[in-house]
Amino acid sequence: MSHSPGFLKLVNEARVGVRELTVEQLRARLAANPRAVLLDVREESEWLAGHAEQAQPLGKGILERDLEQRFPDPDTEIIMYCGGGFRSALTCDAAQRMGYRNVASLIGGYKGLVAAGWPMKKGA
Repeated sequence: MSHSPGFLKLVNEARVGVRELTVEQLRARLAANPRAVLLDVREESEWLAGHAEQAQPLGKGILERDLEQRFPDPDTEIIMYCGGGFRSALTCDAAQRMGYRNVASLIGGYKGLVAAGWPMKKGA
C-alpha cells in the first residue's frame, strides 16, 4: 500500500517517541508477562478477516474514547499492532499522551505476525 506523505510524516513523528518491538521481542514480552495485552487497533472488518489468537480488538477510531475504560491502569503493558506497523505507532503515541507508560508498537504489524507463522483466527 502506498501511503500519503502527510500520513507518513505523522507516523515518523510518532515513532520518535514510541517503543517498537519485533515479533521475536513480542514473543518474549508475552512469555515474561502473561498479563500483557496484545491489542489489535485495525478496523473491525480487518479484525474479522483474521487476527492473532490472543489479541483483543480496539480500533484506532475509538481507542482514545475506550482505552481508559478497558485498561484503567496506565502501567498495563500494551503491545499494539495494525496492518503494517504505521497506525499502531500513532495509537501508541496517543496512549502515551493519555498517560500510559508501558506501550509498544509491533514492527510489521499483522503482516509480520502472519509471515512469522503466529497463531491466527477469524471472526469475533
